[in-house]
Amino acid sequence: MAWDEWEQLKTQAAERQSARMQLNGADGGQNGYGPFAPASKTGDLAVGHDDLVRIGKNAHKLYDHLWDQARVAVPSSDTAASDLSKQGFALGAGLKHVSDRWDEQLKSLMDACAQISNHMQVTRKVHSGDEGYIQRQMSSIDALDAGFDERVGDPGKQNSIYGTPSKK
Repeated sequence: MAWDEWEQLKTQAAERQSARMQLNGADGGQNGYGPFAPASKTGDLAVGHDDLVRIGKNAHKLYDHLWDQARVAVPSSDTAASDLSKQGFALGAGLKHVSDRWDEQLKSLMDACAQISNHMQVTRKVHSGDEGYIQRQMSSIDALDAGFDERVGDPGKQNSIYGTPSKK
């Protein structure tokens, strides 16, 4: 690209920018707020207990499948690797290495599944406890608020239930 051509492209770009505003993104259904829409416009975060239970159950199910089916090859691979090594084949050491790596990766994946499952159970318990606490707090506020609504008489005037004020 020649210098003149570069200068011409820069000039054209500047002219396009000055003529109108160009946005580098679309609304995305966020009502003009982009990714930083206020919570009052998008609603509260809601995670149902059913969602947490489903995630936890799927993680536990995957853990069980890995425990039952993915570990099957390790003992036979280790036996084959040992036999090959005893017979003087270098393939035995390679097979043992692959078996060890498989076992390490399998344990790592199973640990991740167990952590997800346990975390979903704990999260569900914490959220249900928080929900109960919030409901108790809100009901006590409602009871207090109802007490203020039982006043007699107009605001700012002497309540007739106490009688007339004495003039001393």
